[in-house]
Amino acid sequence: MGELVKLEVEGGVATIRLDRPPMNAINGDLTRDLAAVVMQVASREDVRAAVLWGGEKVFAAGADVKMMAPMSPQDVKPMITGLQDVYHLVEEIPKVTIAAINGYALGGGCELVLCADFRFAAEDATLGQPEIKLGVIPGAGGTQRLPRLVGPARAKDIIYSGRFVPAAEALSIGLVDRVLPPEDVYPAALEAARGYADGPTMALRAAKVAVNWGARGDLRTGMILERELFADLFSTGDQKEGMRAFVEKDQASFSGR
Repeated sequence: MGELVKLEVEGGVATIRLDRPPMNAINGDLTRDLAAVVMQVASREDVRAAVLWGGEKVFAAGADVKMMAPMSPQDVKPMITGLQDVYHLVEEIPKVTIAAINGYALGGGCELVLCADFRFAAEDATLGQPEIKLGVIPGAGGTQRLPRLVGPARAKDIIYSGRFVPAAEALSIGLVDRVLPPEDVYPAALEAARGYADGPTMALRAAKVAVNWGARGDLRTGMILERELFADLFSTGDQKEGMRAFVEKDQASFSGR
């Protein structure tokens, strides 16, 4: 693994840890390391859920502005394309993902947490898309994922103003899913991830694909996708175990296959 993104796996749960002090600013090296870690998490059979974390003080305070400031359109386009591609990989990890947010998740950091299935934030955490204050707009999914999560009007308010969103407001608008004391954020994310890791991995993967991709098309297309994914699960051991346990009034023990 690279030096700027760490990977730890325990009990079926991977922790993807950003580690570029002091603010986890997102540059090319961190992006490459993140891609390598995410591809490993996606493919490893011993990983059944994942937590994205930036550490106890900050999630990520955005892209490295010093790196971007002198860039021309020709310079910046491949850079932001690469970042978008890596964030797509994060969003499409075929396992349940939870972002554990301590401190700031701003700009590219906020865009990264938007790629997770769920977001747990510290009471003093702050999220936002302040790119407008730099004379640009979010470029790694903020204009697309944020309105899908909180609605167009709220997303426009956050993006147009560039203001910071405190954790309590983020919870009230659906930008985060839980708010906890700072010291409890990562442990709570791990505990929740372990619950998913013990579940039917193939069914959870199918549910993620159905929700994420079905929402991008019309209802009938989404229903066809759901039908096919539903039927395919009848070839899995977890389906057999889950239905056996139900019929026999037993506790299911899922293998993830």
